[in-house]
Amino acid sequence: MGSSEFYPEEQPVHRATVDGFWMDEHPVTVAEFRRFVKATGHRTTAEIAPRADEFPEADIEQLVPGSLVFRPTSGPVPLNDYTRWWAWTPGADWRHPEGPGSSVDGRDRHPVTHVSFFDAQAYAAWSGKALPTEAEWEFAARGGLEDARFAWGDDELIHHRPQANTWQGEFPWQNLLDDGFGGTSPIGSFPANGYGLLDVTGNTWEWTTGRWAPGHTISCCAPAKVAAPGEPYPRRVVKGGSHLCAPNYCLRYRPAARQGQTEDTSTAHLGFRCVVRPAPGSGSTSA
Repeated sequence: MGSSEFYPEEQPVHRATVDGFWMDEHPVTVAEFRRFVKATGHRTTAEIAPRADEFPEADIEQLVPGSLVFRPTSGPVPLNDYTRWWAWTPGADWRHPEGPGSSVDGRDRHPVTHVSFFDAQAYAAWSGKALPTEAEWEFAARGGLEDARFAWGDDELIHHRPQANTWQGEFPWQNLLDDGFGGTSPIGSFPANGYGLLDVTGNTWEWTTGRWAPGHTISCCAPAKVAAPGEPYPRRVVKGGSHLCAPNYCLRYRPAARQGQTEDTSTAHLGFRCVVRPAPGSGSTSA
C-alpha cells in the first residue's frame, strides 16, 4: 500500500493483509441509490439541515439542506483556496447534483454523488453488504499490479487515450475534455482494471471505513462541508480521485492516493461502492 512518488499522505509504503472479499464491479449508481431511497425512505445528509449546536461558528445562512458543488473559474486562480471553485449550494443533493433546477434525468448509470459516509453506510446495510476498508479498496483497485502507478499500469495514457475520467488541462478553469466528459461519466465508459472493476480511479472519490490517520497532510481537493473549529465528526479515508483531478493540482487518480473527509461531507464528486466478505478465517490475501 501507498507510494513514495507523489504526496506525503501516501507514505510510507507498507504491506497489509486482508481476508478474501468480493467488491462491487462499479460505484453505486443513481438508479441503484434511487431504489434504496424508494424502499427505505432514506433522507441523505445533504437533505437535512445541519444542527446549529454542531456548527456553532457557521453562519446561520449555511445551516440549511445543501451540499458542495463545483463551479469552474473563468481563468487561472491561485490553487491554495478551494472556495474559489467550490460553492456551498442550498438545495444540492443526489437528486439535484448541480443545485436547484438540476436533475439526474439521463444519469441512471452515473455514480451517485452528494452522499455522506452515513448515507453510504445506510445503503450498504440495506443491500446486505459493507463499505470497504482502505486496504481492501486499494488492493482491489490495483487489479493485481502491485507496484504500478495507475490502476492500468505506469503510463498515464494508453495509445494516447485517457484511461479514466479525469481533468485534462489547467484546473480549475480549462478542461480540454480529452476523455469526452466534463462531469461524471456512465459506468463502463473506460476499461476495467485487472480484476474487472470499473471506475476505481477517476469519476468519483469513494468512501472507505478507514480512519484518517492524525498528522497526515490534508489536501483541499475535497473540502469539508462546513468549516468549523473542532469538527463534530471524525474523518474517513476516501480513495480513487475524481473527474476533477488534474496533474497541475490533484494527481490522485491512482490506487495509492488517499484523502481524509469528515463523515458528514457530501460533494459533487464523492460516491462509494460496497464489498461482501466471506466468513472470518476463510483465507487472506497479501496487499
